[in-house]
Amino acid sequence: MTPWRRALASRESHAGSDVSGSLAPPHVTPAVTPPVTPPVTPPVTPPVTLGLRENLAQFSLLVLVNGFVGAMVGMERTILPALAEQEFHLAARTAILAFIVVFGVTKALTNYFAGRLSDRYGRRVVLIAGWLVAIPVPFTLMWAPSWSWVLWANGLLGMSQGLTWSTTVIMKIDLAGPKNRGLAMGLNEFAGYFAVALAALATGAMAGRYGLRPEPFLLGVGFVLCGLALSLVLVRETKHHVDTEARIAFEPPREGLPSQRELFWRTSLLDRNLSSVSQAGLVNNLNDGMAWGLFPLLFGAAGMSLAQIGTLAAIYPAVWGLGQLFTGALSDRIGRKGLIVCGMWVQAVGIGVVALSDRFLGFALGSVLLGAGTAMVYPTLLAAIGDVAHPRWRASSVGIYRFWRDMGYAVGALLAGFVADAFGIPAATWTIAVLTLASGALAAVRMRETLPARET
Repeated sequence: MTPWRRALASRESHAGSDVSGSLAPPHVTPAVTPPVTPPVTPPVTPPVTLGLRENLAQFSLLVLVNGFVGAMVGMERTILPALAEQEFHLAARTAILAFIVVFGVTKALTNYFAGRLSDRYGRRVVLIAGWLVAIPVPFTLMWAPSWSWVLWANGLLGMSQGLTWSTTVIMKIDLAGPKNRGLAMGLNEFAGYFAVALAALATGAMAGRYGLRPEPFLLGVGFVLCGLALSLVLVRETKHHVDTEARIAFEPPREGLPSQRELFWRTSLLDRNLSSVSQAGLVNNLNDGMAWGLFPLLFGAAGMSLAQIGTLAAIYPAVWGLGQLFTGALSDRIGRKGLIVCGMWVQAVGIGVVALSDRFLGFALGSVLLGAGTAMVYPTLLAAIGDVAHPRWRASSVGIYRFWRDMGYAVGALLAGFVADAFGIPAATWTIAVLTLASGALAAVRMRETLPARET
């Protein structure tokens, strides 16, 4: 056998022994064991809690944001009536007050839709949209070539106010829960209307020094930029607080969620508490529209300087704003109805004092009374809506209430303008005072107390 055959035979015999008798295991590629993945722990979501203290950071931020919202209105309080007379030479009171009519109608309609949009899409997106709408307003007022441009700017301002102010109200109600709702609304309205006063005072001083345009409206540019930046960067959505409150404080509505049409009629007319609140809100802003448009003209006719008019225009919203720090919390203790009724009557007395006066001190006293009465009413009306409306449809009900309330601007401006043109400004002032007194009487007769009984 040749050497290569012997080598081949030896290899075959070794292979045969491996198959038949070798104890060594054949070579097997070990299976790859996948690494053990630890179970994924879902992120821990902090529990949603209700209350001012529990949500202090966001609540305080929204108070600041609403201050900038109010300041946008305040920059017009002193200047626009004088602007209408001095630069655009408008004589008819109805024509001068047209800017309040446009503002009131657009704000009222936007309030209604702001509530619905907040329920559907969330609060924060509506707030940001409102600030975006406000961007052209101060620039238009600076350079408006005709009164129609001023009216257009006030339409945008009304739309912006409806979106921003409505949303900050709803968000604070969401955060506060039922325990301190009156205090929450007092803080919200304090921030807004004290800012109205400060802006009116500042723009009046700037107008006295630099003229009616454009310098006073530069403040508005800063207000818009600050409000928009805070809303974009720091404000957080509060709609999830509604689910928490609905679980712990309200039973599910037995009849299901009402339609928008049912909600409108319930808030406007059918529910005695909600409709009483709505009519009081309308009359409250009816006299505010008159004070906004006619009081500066009344003060000017009595010989007040532009700086004095600015001071008087600031007194009323300043007392209104500061007073709400106390009246909102007071309504949590003593109830809503008494403050609403008495507040309307104090407003009527204040308007009467202004109508009887022809000196700075008399005008100031009437403005203080008007502001005090409004402070009693304003946060209490919103708290009463929160008492009655179910959290699932509360934002929509607030929007309907604010629709009627801010429609009062238009009604008051038109009524006051027609009466002033026909019979004079004092007659218009007395007409509004009588209507305000009657509104308080209607609330006294029709409304029930809405504050839930506290557990002892």
